[in-house]
Amino acid sequence: MSNLVVLGLDDHEDAERVMDLAGDLAKQHLLELEDCAYAYKDDNGKVRIHQAISLTGAGAASGALWGTLIGMLFLVPVAGLAIGAATGAIGGKLADVGINDDTIKQIGSQLEQGRAAVFLLARSATVDKVIDALKPYNPTVIQTNLTKDREEELVQALQA
Repeated sequence: MSNLVVLGLDDHEDAERVMDLAGDLAKQHLLELEDCAYAYKDDNGKVRIHQAISLTGAGAASGALWGTLIGMLFLVPVAGLAIGAATGAIGGKLADVGINDDTIKQIGSQLEQGRAAVFLLARSATVDKVIDALKPYNPTVIQTNLTKDREEELVQALQA
C-alpha cells in the first residue's frame, strides 16, 4: 500500500526544492515515489498546483503517435496526428492517477497566503534518511494516511 504524506512549508520555493529533493531521493533508491505535487496560494489568494507528472502532455504525445499511425492507414497522417494529439491531451487531462486532484485543491485552499504544501505518495522509503533530508525545510505534517502511531513518530522525528 502507498503512503500519502502532506507536508506544510513556508513558501512555494521551499516546496519546489522539496519536490526536487524527493526526485533526488528517488534516484538514490531511498524513496519510491508514485506521485508528487505541491500547492500554494499566490499573492492574489488563488491556489496554484504543480504536479510532477503531466498526464496532458503524455496523453498528447501518445495520441499523436497513434493518430499518425492510424492516419497513415487512411493516407492522411497530418490529420491523424492532430486528431490523435487533441484526443490524447483531453484523455490525459481527464485522467486522475496518483494523488487525488480534489485532495490537493482542498488542502491548497486551506493554506495561508504564501504558504505551501507538498504531497508525496510513496510505495516505500528509507524513513530515517528521508526525514534527515527533509528536516532543513522545517516541514509540518498536515495530513497522512499513516496509522496514528506512525504519524506521531513522523511528527516527532521532523521536529527533533
